[in-house]
Amino acid sequence: MKQEIQLMKRFAVLIVLITLAACSAKGDTKTTTKEPIDRKALVTRHNVEITSMDTLASLSVGNGSFAFTVDATGLQSFPEEYENGVPLGTMSDWGWNSHENTADYKFEETLLEFEQYGRDIPYPVQINKPERKRNAVEFFRENPHRVQLGILGFHLQKENGETVEVSEIENVHQTLNLWTGEIESKFKIEGIPVTVYTASHQEKDAIGVRVQSKLIEQNRLQIRLRVPYPTADWKDTATMWEGERNYKSSLTQESDQKAIIKHSMDSLNYQIGWAWKGKASIEEKGDHDFLLSPSGTTIFEFTCHFQKNIETADIPEFSSVIKNSIEGWERFWQGGGAVDFSGSTDPRAHELERRVVLSQYLTKLQCTGNQPPQETGLTFNSWYGRPHLEMTWWHGMHFPLWGRSELLENWLPWYNTAFSKAKGIAQRQGFDGARWQKMTGPYGNDTPSSVGAFLIWQQPHFITFAELMYREDPNEKTLNKYKERVFATADFMASFAHYNEERDRYELGPGVIPAQERHNPTETFNPTYELAYWNWALNVALEWKQRLNEEPVEEWQKVLKKLSPLPVHNNVYLATENAKESYSDPEFMTDHPSVLGTYGMLPETSLLDKDIMENTFDLVWDVWAWEDTWGWDFPMTAMAATRLGKPEQAIDALFMDVQTNTYLGNGHNYQDERLTIYLPGNGGLLTAIAVMCAGWEGNTEKNPGFPKNGKWNVRWEGLKPMF
Repeated sequence: MKQEIQLMKRFAVLIVLITLAACSAKGDTKTTTKEPIDRKALVTRHNVEITSMDTLASLSVGNGSFAFTVDATGLQSFPEEYENGVPLGTMSDWGWNSHENTADYKFEETLLEFEQYGRDIPYPVQINKPERKRNAVEFFRENPHRVQLGILGFHLQKENGETVEVSEIENVHQTLNLWTGEIESKFKIEGIPVTVYTASHQEKDAIGVRVQSKLIEQNRLQIRLRVPYPTADWKDTATMWEGERNYKSSLTQESDQKAIIKHSMDSLNYQIGWAWKGKASIEEKGDHDFLLSPSGTTIFEFTCHFQKNIETADIPEFSSVIKNSIEGWERFWQGGGAVDFSGSTDPRAHELERRVVLSQYLTKLQCTGNQPPQETGLTFNSWYGRPHLEMTWWHGMHFPLWGRSELLENWLPWYNTAFSKAKGIAQRQGFDGARWQKMTGPYGNDTPSSVGAFLIWQQPHFITFAELMYREDPNEKTLNKYKERVFATADFMASFAHYNEERDRYELGPGVIPAQERHNPTETFNPTYELAYWNWALNVALEWKQRLNEEPVEEWQKVLKKLSPLPVHNNVYLATENAKESYSDPEFMTDHPSVLGTYGMLPETSLLDKDIMENTFDLVWDVWAWEDTWGWDFPMTAMAATRLGKPEQAIDALFMDVQTNTYLGNGHNYQDERLTIYLPGNGGLLTAIAVMCAGWEGNTEKNPGFPKNGKWNVRWEGLKPMF
């Protein structure tokens, strides 16, 4: 009997080992190590340290739908000095304003007809003339615009009463504690120390601040709140203090330790609740300019709560803000995935780990609200503060792969808000289903753009997101939740594919600008990446029909059966079928090398020949003008290299020495002087790392994106394989 028990135990162990091996072969394993990663040590060894008034080193606190970005004083004390770096600002998902349409512009005035598929189809584009139509275009591009809610900074005085300038801030030492979401800022004014703690509530759009300094009892430290005018321009850095519009700010002091500032604009009304502990006076210094002056103490605590259309102020105390920040961030870091590179000897490993950790912090803080984020998140406006739906892949794809699908799911309901508008675009153009917008806003409206109007690679993104949600929760409830939008997306895709009778195939375009925005829409057809994405997404939509026991859509099947092959020339894939000069004309070797997305962002499809794809990768690697690319191009290249079995080049792609592949000390992906932060780069990096670690469905190799040269010892847990 004893022997039988021993044999049964050995057999059980063998079964477990076989099961684990099978899971690993399927790519379903959730960890590469038996010992759990010390997540706090992993995260905190990359706490950000700032030792100067570095305008590219601004730090943010926030909760995903609200962010507050500070300079090295811990507040927004010197916004003008930082406007050409990483600007200081306060932004939320709800902070949108629209100017009154006094000229009664109609969106139809932005439309211009283009011949496509033998008929005239209206597209909203940027029109040079006549003047009224040009003005209509600009009106609908700049309205609504996201606004900066307020600039909250110190007003510091020297002993002689003069205002302290940025150059007179001494002995800066600032730390962002990533584990808790707190910023500790230390500096001196004429030798007198100042210590500031800054944090954001994780459920309310509120910040808490604690200041300790003898400057307070010397009446040399005040807190100044200014409400800037929105520029309504492409960029808004919260430094415009005067404007022609009749905006109003009013101050009501409700008690000795509480005041309310109400601000009224064209279409937005909001209030800032200000509460403090200790003795202080508050006064209005000018239009939209308020000064809080503490006295009789060396320690002062206050909170500011930004709220839309609220009559009564709910202002949390400083202690509750700090407690909430610590608890919220600890939950974030303890959940989801983690990757530890500390056992690696490759000299790039520590820097890669830093980028990965900081990218998690930034994307959680900037990109997890109730609508798709803009490319500069909640820091400053780019493109009027508007989200770009082709970028949602880069903003959101990584969350489910890192075991945080709920953060992507936060803004998926917005697609329902935009759904009726998307169906209206398709109907206006004579297509079926829903044509998703490119550049949009909180209400899902379309925006005139001579490039954006012709992009199509955002169309399958919703199917991608819905499939990710289904993988997370594979049941009928998930299918029913998203099916209407999935099927309407597929209806448009099938309708947009034009049947060429002469060649007996379905084509995409002309009338298309691919993800590589270097092609004339009136000439361009059959871009490689978009063809492959059409193939994959329509197949997924058909699979959803099967899961729901519904009849397949014949039109989708017809398009799939005769969809054009991926265009090949000289045994490499072209960017588009009409661009035979894809790798010889310098004009076509800049911007996104999106052809690599065909087998990087996407899995292997029935259209793909992996040998031709490898030839294409090698050619792009050698001839592309990498100095003229964007931050997400490097993760995309790394994913393609990983799938093609080129791990050395996957790492090299992530460390390509190109300006747009720069990651600042605060973790932001820097592009240029115009775009000093670029969150698609951060999201792309996290997606690439997930693929390089956990692989994809059907992959059997451990850590397929890392060289097997003994220099990379990568431990991870909680990641999920890609499609």
